[in-house]
Amino acid sequence: MTENAFSSPCTPPCLVRPGARTWRCAPPPAEVRDFHAVLPGHSPTPLAELPSLAAELRVGRVFVKDESSRLGLPAFKVLGASWAVHRVLAERAASGEEPVPVTLVTATDGNHGRAVARTARLLGQRAHVFVPQGVHPRAVAAIAAERATVTEVAGAYDETVRLAAEAAAALPDAVLVQDTAWAGYERIPGWIVEGYSTLCAEIDEQLTGGGHVAGPDLVAVPVGVGSLAQAVVTHYRSRPSGRAPALLSVEPEAAACVLESLGLGVPVSVSTGESTMAGLNCGTPSSIAWPFLRDGLDAAVAVTDLDSAVAADDLAALGVSSGPCGAASLAGVRVVLTGAGGEERRTALGLDASSVVVLLSTEGPAANPQATEQHRTRGK
Repeated sequence: MTENAFSSPCTPPCLVRPGARTWRCAPPPAEVRDFHAVLPGHSPTPLAELPSLAAELRVGRVFVKDESSRLGLPAFKVLGASWAVHRVLAERAASGEEPVPVTLVTATDGNHGRAVARTARLLGQRAHVFVPQGVHPRAVAAIAAERATVTEVAGAYDETVRLAAEAAAALPDAVLVQDTAWAGYERIPGWIVEGYSTLCAEIDEQLTGGGHVAGPDLVAVPVGVGSLAQAVVTHYRSRPSGRAPALLSVEPEAAACVLESLGLGVPVSVSTGESTMAGLNCGTPSSIAWPFLRDGLDAAVAVTDLDSAVAADDLAALGVSSGPCGAASLAGVRVVLTGAGGEERRTALGLDASSVVVLLSTEGPAANPQATEQHRTRGK
């Protein structure tokens, strides 16, 4: 276990690291927000305040960043995909390459691939999307409806990423646009992370507009390979002064690669199982995300599919449309703050009855048809 970290009685498992709030990094580029602002159909997604959750969690205020409709798609991923593709095409133009259509290749559990395919279609490019076993046919059909070529892989996410990378290397005029990084493939995933910074900037503005200028005290972010969490850490750890919020990552128990890596102090891969949180079902942290997660996350927790489903139901009853990945943030905060050992963790994270908590709900139900169907079946 890493220095200054402790685990406490908790089911599902979690880890708290009290020293992370003092770490600092460079900020994301300011021009990302300006780029998104001029995209057709762009507008900030809602930040909903939910007083009943604040009462349940015994904090001052709870807000949910609702990413169920971002630029016409049911998840936040298009923020990263659009900025990365913009940078790819701008770089090719600046180098004097012929302005022929390129093939944007990626692997996906659903949302990222559809975002890449949508961006390619809007910009007159081609897309080839690889999907792992278990992605719902309607999610695959939604990617194909963006005029993308879809290859279904009889394997898990990590294997699908490998095959997509091999295909991109073998195709002429192809570019891999992947939202995870590894040694030798880091620049484009870095652009994707930069794209996600718009989401965090919106939260700041919306909190200020609601009369809370000091910013959040805790931000909970669902984690797959860790790219969104990297963007969140970058945003909140790049401020030279002022209060730094506690940052919590939330993963499925079936794919808790970040939690496992933080506990060991080194990035590791884990074998993934089945999970309704399909977009988080990833076994290896992104190589560029890992240093940010290692140094900037205050806490990590793994949650069950059932906890995520209950959280999604509760959010729906409060008017927030959330899929299982998005609802994971609420499930994780519930475990950390109200489960066994919650008082100890609450103190370590610097939270009290006046604290402001922000939950990132990264997708709506339409992003994950399989989980929606399973939930309906369970309810009959």
